[in-house]
Amino acid sequence: MTESQENIFLFVPNIIGFGRVILAIISFYFMPTHCILACVCYVTSALLDAIDGHAARYFNQSTKFGAILDQLTDRAGTACLMMTLATFYPQYTFWFQISMAIDITCHWLYLHTVTLQGKASHKFIDMSENPIMRIYYTNKTVLFCMCAGNEAFYAALYVMYFYTGPTVLGVGLFKLIAIISAPVAIVKAGISVLQGVVGALNLSTIDINERAKLAEKQKN
Repeated sequence: MTESQENIFLFVPNIIGFGRVILAIISFYFMPTHCILACVCYVTSALLDAIDGHAARYFNQSTKFGAILDQLTDRAGTACLMMTLATFYPQYTFWFQISMAIDITCHWLYLHTVTLQGKASHKFIDMSENPIMRIYYTNKTVLFCMCAGNEAFYAALYVMYFYTGPTVLGVGLFKLIAIISAPVAIVKAGISVLQGVVGALNLSTIDINERAKLAEKQKN
């Protein structure tokens, strides 16, 4: 690396991203035994996701590395939380496995396709693409509510293993949160599946175009 080259690893948003990774790892370690400490680290890591985005725009330091780092941290965080939940609620292991598989594979396929298309962000949606996906990624309120509701569902399942919380309407608070947020988590999983479908369709289009160019080149 020459003196004139920038070190993107030292960009402010990416340093925040590294902090997110460290906090996530700490939360993973304490998840099975220390609820409060694990929650503090996990939630702080999640909140920093919004801060590094603002930092990227403020310092004009948006990078593809930062975007990928955020996505990987999010996916790893959710996956490790679900792994812990599977040990807490073994009778629901299959559903945690399915949810984890959908979350990881569909996001990866969609993000990888976006990268191949040369788009700057995994949240960039062409008007020609699926209208549900367009609303999901361009309406900040919808995106926030869906992500927050999804996280609330799994977080409530985690906390209620340790604490019932105050009783509300005859039900423990954390169980009530899990019940209310469950439909959001289900819809979020459906949107993730749709992401995978859109990604697969776009990837097939890329394949078709590349094969057509190759065939044309071979003719010439």
